[in-house]
Amino acid sequence: MRPAVLVLEDGRTFRGEAYGAVGTTLGEVVFATGMTGYQETLTDPSYARQIVVMTAPHIGNTGVNGEDDESRRMWVAGFVVRDPARRPANWRATGSLDDALAGQGVVGISGVDTRALTRHLRERGAMRAGISSEGLDADELLARVRRAEGMAGADLAPAVTANDPYVVPAVGEKRFTIAALDLGIKTATPRYLAELGVETHVLPATATAADLLAAGPDGVFLSNGPGDPAAADYAVAAVRGVLDARRPLFGICFGNQILGRALGLGTYKLRFGHRGLNQPVLDRVSGTVRVTSHNHGFAVDAPLDRPTDTPYGPVEVSHVGLNDDVVEGLRLQEAPAFSVQFHPESAAGPHDAAPLFGRFVDLMETAREGSAVAGGPPPVVEHTTGEQA
Repeated sequence: MRPAVLVLEDGRTFRGEAYGAVGTTLGEVVFATGMTGYQETLTDPSYARQIVVMTAPHIGNTGVNGEDDESRRMWVAGFVVRDPARRPANWRATGSLDDALAGQGVVGISGVDTRALTRHLRERGAMRAGISSEGLDADELLARVRRAEGMAGADLAPAVTANDPYVVPAVGEKRFTIAALDLGIKTATPRYLAELGVETHVLPATATAADLLAAGPDGVFLSNGPGDPAAADYAVAAVRGVLDARRPLFGICFGNQILGRALGLGTYKLRFGHRGLNQPVLDRVSGTVRVTSHNHGFAVDAPLDRPTDTPYGPVEVSHVGLNDDVVEGLRLQEAPAFSVQFHPESAAGPHDAAPLFGRFVDLMETAREGSAVAGGPPPVVEHTTGEQA
């Protein structure tokens, strides 16, 4: 096996074997706690410029297939595993993970003590790192890592978004049409909406409010995505235009952060972020707890004990992370807009939060009914379709 080395910016070094493409790569090293769904992780645009450490020890046993990708390519900067599968063993597999990584140029390393690495990142925080399997010594790689750009201030949504608008049709009878701002959207999102009779018009990340509202959509969706929300002023401006038009709005993950900034709230970088399929979140509206899927390194800064006044009326924190009290959702009290920090469409699961899409549909339904009443703005509605989210 070809030797490889992983070097963190604080000098901590891990040695192993090359996995995937041979080469050198730099990025922010983070850990993901999911025991399944590695193909979705690799192809999630939210992981752009990040070296992902899988905390589950055995990765690759189900291979890869042509159905589980969340976008058109793998976006991770690098991949770190402990014990890669020698061969795939799944009836859906069309190839091995190792070959897929190599084919898409993703540099990885295996044989690493990922438990020790994860504990180090939990203590020190996410940081810049590099992987090399082409003969660089640790000192040379460390020098390159320390010259690399960090994630703070990184504007990455334009690099991962669709180049041109496209449409995902509704399944069966079309009930609503929405415009989705693609900040790094996953394929699962419009697929879930399609099952609810929603036709989704996906627009590039730099689309303006006028672009989003041009076709007269029933609602606007803000997707997940990578980078620092403080660097995405174009998206903040677009969202303010949608809020001015009082069009129903729903955002997830990066979209939650963009909505927060559009309302005048701040955002900040988390110490090591939330990434995985097992994050408990309290829904403060219903009083229920959901186990949710996360992938974010930034969060909204808002008080948990009271609503905050904004130009669009009071906003309250609707969801809170139970591990660390991070803001996990926002809800405007006098306008039809809400957002969550987690991923209700998570393909690999869990699906506790999937009814939030039903809440978005209910919001559009009530807004449509309200628009028929002369002089009345669309009212805010609580979720009534299916299970309370």
